[in-house]
Formats: sequence, C-alpha cells, structure tokens
Amino acid sequence: MKHIVVLISGNGSNLQAIIDACQQRRINGTISAVFSHRASAFGLERARQANIPAHVLAPANFDGREAFDQALMRQIDVFTPDLVVLAGYMRILSPAFVAHYRGRLLNIHPSLLPKYPGLNTHRQALENGDKEHGVSVHFVTDKLDGGPVILQARVPIFAGDDEAIIAARVRHQEHAIYPLVVSWFLDDRLEMRGNEAWLDGQPLPPQGYAAD
Repeated sequence: MKHIVVLISGNGSNLQAIIDACQQRRINGTISAVFSHRASAFGLERARQANIPAHVLAPANFDGREAFDQALMRQIDVFTPDLVVLAGYMRILSPAFVAHYRGRLLNIHPSLLPKYPGLNTHRQALENGDKEHGVSVHFVTDKLDGGPVILQARVPIFAGDDEAIIAARVRHQEHAIYPLVVSWFLDDRLEMRGNEAWLDGQPLPPQGYAAD
C-alpha cells in the first residue's frame, strides 16, 4: 500500500474527497498523515474522524520559512510518503522543500493555469469578463503555480454569477479531478520528467490531459 501525506490550511474539502476515494478504493493508497500550520483548520478534524494522524506546526515557533519547512520535512518523512498532496495549503514553499519532494508533490489551483496564478482567481475571472473558469492539478516546482499541468476542469461563468457561486462550481470539479490524479500517480501511470507531466508513457500537453 502506498502512502500519501496531505498538507492543508483550512476547511479540507479536497482532503475529504481524497479520504473518501481511498475508503472507496478508487485510490490504491492510504493517507498516512495530515499536517497544517493552523490549529483551527477544520481539515484536521476531518482527518481525526477518519482515524488519520493530524499534526500542527506553528510557524511562529520557527525562525523563518526555511526553518519551518525543514522541520515539516522531517515530520513528513517519518511517514515515508510516496506522494505529498497540497490541498488548500496556503504557504509558499521554500526551494529546499520543493526540491526534496520534486516529482512527488501535487497541488490544485482554482484557475485554468497559466491564467491567474496566486490568489483571488474567481474575482479576476469575473472582473475580466471571462466566459469560463476552472481548476488545474499540477506538479509543484519553484515557480508559483507554474509546475506542469496534469489535468484541468472547466466551468462556465454566467451573467449574474458572483464569486461564491463560481467558487462552488469550481469546488465541485476539484473534488472530482484531484482524487483521479492522485490515483494515476499511485498506480504508476503519472510522473514528472524534466518539466513535463507524463501519463501512460506519453508527455501531456501544456494544459494537461484532454480526453478524446
């Protein structure tokens, strides 16, 4: 059985989607631990309810981002993860952390990358009059939200939509595609070669996998 470690900052709805997929055997692996830098993150309670070890590291106890990430790496590595999953983890990762887990570190971002890296993606889509928006799962590299895209899901934007409506629409797709990508990785179908995502021995296009 392969091991997953999940990092969260808040509600943990994507964590819950992955927990459910593991329990339903749609993911051939198990979540060995969940970590957060916020003791108040509800995702920690989700982990406890699923009998998954839940850990908190407070950044205030460390002298800067690099020291925090070094401590986090030491604690993660106790669980010998095959994959580290960022599920709404809102801290910028140090280069050392990204290098340590290179090729086995995934993130989900609420936009159709490379459009709208960073924060407030739904607001930007509305302000720019976009007719569609979406979500991307990608490998993590040193470039913020800039690693190779694996899979995207698109959602429409209708007249009268607000940020909350769009966020809910996007979140529904997040819960579908993130467990799928995790399953691809743990089934040895997915890997990062250089700065490209490869699935089933073939390089994926810049926007990730697209079904025929």
